[in-house]
Amino acid sequence: MKAPILIFGARGQVGRELMALAAARKIAAVGLSRSEASIADNYTVRSAIDTQRPAVVVNAAGYTAVDRAERDAEAATAANVTGPAILAAACADAGVPLIHLSSAYVFDGLKKTAYVETDRVNPLGVHGRTKAEGEAKIREATKRHVILRSSWIYGVYGRNFLRTTLRLAGERDELKMVADQFGCPTASVDLAEAILVVVRKLADKPNTSGTFHFAGNGRTTWLGFAEEIVRRQVLFTGRTPKVTAISTAEYPSAAKRPANCELDSSKFATAFGYRARPWQERVAETVAQLSARARIAEAKSEAKSSDTTPVEEKPAELKESDGKPPDSKTAETAS
Repeated sequence: MKAPILIFGARGQVGRELMALAAARKIAAVGLSRSEASIADNYTVRSAIDTQRPAVVVNAAGYTAVDRAERDAEAATAANVTGPAILAAACADAGVPLIHLSSAYVFDGLKKTAYVETDRVNPLGVHGRTKAEGEAKIREATKRHVILRSSWIYGVYGRNFLRTTLRLAGERDELKMVADQFGCPTASVDLAEAILVVVRKLADKPNTSGTFHFAGNGRTTWLGFAEEIVRRQVLFTGRTPKVTAISTAEYPSAAKRPANCELDSSKFATAFGYRARPWQERVAETVAQLSARARIAEAKSEAKSSDTTPVEEKPAELKESDGKPPDSKTAETAS
């Protein structure tokens, strides 16, 4: 493709992953943050599309704070319904396909097996309802769309369950995790790869369209997800907090969540020839990346602290009145 991919929501966890992957593959991509172009603003959306003349538009923006959405339905509606509707209409007028990210929360979670694309949506809360309405607006506005529903997204960027669990594992001796909700942990790098796979398909077959499920390979609970994260972080921190199972009823929250967020991704695999890696493998990689990043940040902080600490030209000497050697902190400063 000579024209770039235009990514709205480029500062979110999937948007950042997508921009990084596109750069690594030398794929032309233009990323816009919410402050640069809100998808709920018709003028800025159309101006961006007119200026960039993209081959494909990707909507990685959205309101993802599930509990907060219950208190701020207006903001959730603007991001998840109004924004996608504006994007879809602008893409239709420009003759550009739209790739849109949606959520397993459009379902009620009562199904005992994995959800497929033809299952009826029946969201439980504001987040799921607005995501379902956003999907409908896109289907009404443009035929050239690919909607990707995903589940339990995590990665090295942004706020997500894995990063929160790592932080808590470093602070607490016991973590209480819900054991009666199921889903497919999806690495943002796998989702970004899936988006690029769709982009390549659209370049060859411009009329490709529809709703697809794409989620991590494998099913687990929040408890199982946390246990794997804790198991992997031990290698880097030595911390071994206990992970204790609790029920949904024991974890009160503003939003009611689906008990089952497992998505069947076989339709996507058949259409695009790509599947996510096993979620345990991606968790291991992500924990290792974040741990390495933390070590680098710590080393830089120590180096900066050392650079700004006054150092005596001669080794510090004991005062006659002091009968003990310098403590470790004093010795480091003087060395």
